[in-house]
Amino acid sequence: MMARGPSYRVPFRRRREGKTDYKARRALLISRQPRAVIRASLKHTTVQIIQATLAGDMIIASGNSRQLKAYGWKGACGNLSAAYLTGLLCGSKATEKKVTRAIPDIGMHQPTKGARVFASLKGLMDAGVNLPVDQKKFPDEARLKGNHISNYAKTLASSNMELYEQTFSGYLKRSLKPENLEEHFETVKKAMSLKPRKVTPPRKKTSRKTRRAKEK
Repeated sequence: MMARGPSYRVPFRRRREGKTDYKARRALLISRQPRAVIRASLKHTTVQIIQATLAGDMIIASGNSRQLKAYGWKGACGNLSAAYLTGLLCGSKATEKKVTRAIPDIGMHQPTKGARVFASLKGLMDAGVNLPVDQKKFPDEARLKGNHISNYAKTLASSNMELYEQTFSGYLKRSLKPENLEEHFETVKKAMSLKPRKVTPPRKKTSRKTRRAKEK
């Protein structure tokens, strides 16, 4: 039943949609420190270092799990391992820009122990960004590397090959055996530490008329 009465105030649209906790955001902005913003969907994770200004939020560094493909990542982009590597990617960009401290901003995500948001925060900290967060909330190292996925894949491969191929069709399509995910994780992590790659944005398609005008 909806609340009624002259004192009832309709919440802001983004609060109604479950996107922004304005009370928490206000407390974060008062700190005047950069925010480590973590947002996760079913398939991807985005990590950003954001500084609030009078003109609006300014993005200092950003990383998305899609960008992991530039380093050879063949696993799923929505699991714990990808969330950690995305945090590591954003953290390396942030430290290059002299950002050494930030305040965690997980939005409307529940602070569940071992969740993907904490995997991303762990990646940020390993990259050199200091965060005031309880490290007991972080997933253990084995899960970050995908040990639970590898073990499950091995169990399925030995008991039900049809279900194995169905469950891990995406991995197999990208030429990665899920039981080798831990080794693949270490390979990608090492590639990221050696030399950060610039992710080239996709080229915009132009019409024939536009191309002809430029040629003239």
